[in-house]
Amino acid sequence: MTDLHDLSTTQLLAQFASRTLSPLDYYEHLLAHIGRWEPHIRALYAFDPEQVRLQARAATERWNKGAPNGPLDGIPVTIKELIATQGTPIPLGSAATTLKPALQDAPPAARMREAGAIILAKTTVPDFGMLSSGLSSFHGITRNPWNTACNTGGSSSGAAAAAAAGYGPLHIGTDIGGSVRLPAAWCGLVGFKPTLGRIPIDPYYTGRCAGPMTRSVEDTVLLMRHLARPDARDATSLPPLTGDWSDAPVSVNGLKIGLMLEPGAGLQPEGFVCAAVEQAARLFESHGAQVRTLAPIMDRAQLDGLDRFWRARQWAELSALGAEQFAKVLPYIRDWAAPGADLSGVEAVQGFNQTFEMRRRAAQVFSEFDLVLSPTNQVNHFPAQWPSPSNDPQQPFEHIVFTLPWNMGEQPALSINCGFAADGMPIGLQMIAPRFADQWLLQVAKTYESWRGAIHNWPNPPSH
Repeated sequence: MTDLHDLSTTQLLAQFASRTLSPLDYYEHLLAHIGRWEPHIRALYAFDPEQVRLQARAATERWNKGAPNGPLDGIPVTIKELIATQGTPIPLGSAATTLKPALQDAPPAARMREAGAIILAKTTVPDFGMLSSGLSSFHGITRNPWNTACNTGGSSSGAAAAAAAGYGPLHIGTDIGGSVRLPAAWCGLVGFKPTLGRIPIDPYYTGRCAGPMTRSVEDTVLLMRHLARPDARDATSLPPLTGDWSDAPVSVNGLKIGLMLEPGAGLQPEGFVCAAVEQAARLFESHGAQVRTLAPIMDRAQLDGLDRFWRARQWAELSALGAEQFAKVLPYIRDWAAPGADLSGVEAVQGFNQTFEMRRRAAQVFSEFDLVLSPTNQVNHFPAQWPSPSNDPQQPFEHIVFTLPWNMGEQPALSINCGFAADGMPIGLQMIAPRFADQWLLQVAKTYESWRGAIHNWPNPPSH
């Protein structure tokens, strides 16, 4: 029998509607489940169980009357700390931040409330969202449920941990260089970064997207139906789509697929990771796709250029802090950003200009291929207490080479589990489609998921 915390959104809604399960009974189970997990993984921020119970009780009354307040009435969703929810401060993962309540919901949070979902909690992030790690000077260490000695990755660290641990079916992160896909891969999830502007976000920024993090393609598609609505607060917001979001599998017969196993810079992917990704590519091939090796599009100049720009940008923020606040910033972040003080304006602009070269190369790929497959992560796991897989502030982005170019190129990209290493840790397969092909990419992901089969061995809370 499926545990209540493992139920999908569709299953929960069906049980709420048939009154075989009330939202209140579901939350009593879910809150107890979270209570067993949370001391070990620390995924949540601004979590108020009593407030959640009040909302669950109200949802139960509405379902009992046959009058739900929206299509997701009573469904729990977690929202990344960086996405504003009215009345909750945004610490940016840093003890240096002055806490001020957010004045209004950012677009993803607003869409969830409009649909009737219950915001279960916010989820943790590392300092300033600038680490692919669960390490934060404000939140402490968020740990990977598959092995609590291992890192979740980030910056959507808490969202990934919450999804893998079964804190309900729906979780929303953000991604500017891999921050949805990287932790999704390390935690065995589906993590979707849509075309830039498909999910409005506030504040918006070059390459920054919000995206679903769930255990299944079905739940990711369901979230997209609500999140992908225009919002004037995001100047990159795209027009509404005319067709519905579907998770029906599609034929891959005749597709031209590029298989990218070489990153072009940074850390070399582990052999067993490449083997798992190759095996996934052969599945596509067995169903009629044409798979060819694709050379890397990233190189050292691009990675270092963007690193220099991001250092300058971060140093501009840190230099505005008082001495007492500055001392509270995670030392790794201070050490990484410090060279930004010595960069000239010309050097910073030259670094930012590498984003246009990434965009050019990313677009060029799709003049030749319909779909790209690659590893999501170059490193399959790393210690929970490390701020990055390299643990070196002077080489901070060696691990994002497979994910970063698609943020700057604006293509939709998705990570999905494609197997497990010998030590039981998940392996992520990344799929990338042309700009605006978000709906099709999710259907391709569903096709692969149907070949792979469902994951049934989700981690359980430690018994001690």
